[in-house]
Amino acid sequence: MYSAFKHRLLTASLALAAAVGAPPPALAQSYPIDCAILLCLAGGWPASVPCARARAEFIRRITPWPVEPPLQIWRCPMGAAFDRPSPLSPMERLYDIAFREEREIAGTGQSAAADLTLVQAQERADIDISDDAFDFVRSIRVYHIQFSQHQNRDGDCIRSDATRLGSYGLQGDYAWARSSVAAVPDASDLAIPPHCSSYSWRSVFVDWRDHAGNYGSEEVRY
Repeated sequence: MYSAFKHRLLTASLALAAAVGAPPPALAQSYPIDCAILLCLAGGWPASVPCARARAEFIRRITPWPVEPPLQIWRCPMGAAFDRPSPLSPMERLYDIAFREEREIAGTGQSAAADLTLVQAQERADIDISDDAFDFVRSIRVYHIQFSQHQNRDGDCIRSDATRLGSYGLQGDYAWARSSVAAVPDASDLAIPPHCSSYSWRSVFVDWRDHAGNYGSEEVRY
């Protein structure tokens, strides 16, 4: 069943290699969606109903306003998946958190969601993700592009560039920094004309590389 895409998640003391398959379409993604985004992004967004929903949420978050981190890894309780005793492997448990409907845990009377709400309060992953297996998280870049140019009566070129870059730190923490249109990847539809022709562009462009290094991007213009 776990065979549609492969990836590894490593902690300082645990190395895993597991295959994760797309669940049957009848199963609805329910809790929590950031685990689904994490798994689907790592696997290159494989075709499935849960991954389609995860990608839609990923894109919704960069649709103004406000512009949010597209992956909020601190909302995915990976510590619960990796640390708690379970008949499932840690990878299968994380998959279970992301894609299974809430259900009663045998013999406890508690729901799966209630069992897995221990997410670190700080906005970073709740396990160590400094290993290069998580480079796909740190590859995500969000460009909030706000650019305009025009020529005034004196022939001067007046440009305004308020572009910002959102990126992820070593442990999945997210931060904004000043940037410029010069840093925006070619995959964006941004096309500044030569000779200071009048031009205005506002969009949010996000790109990433999946666990295998394959490039992907999306852009929302507004």
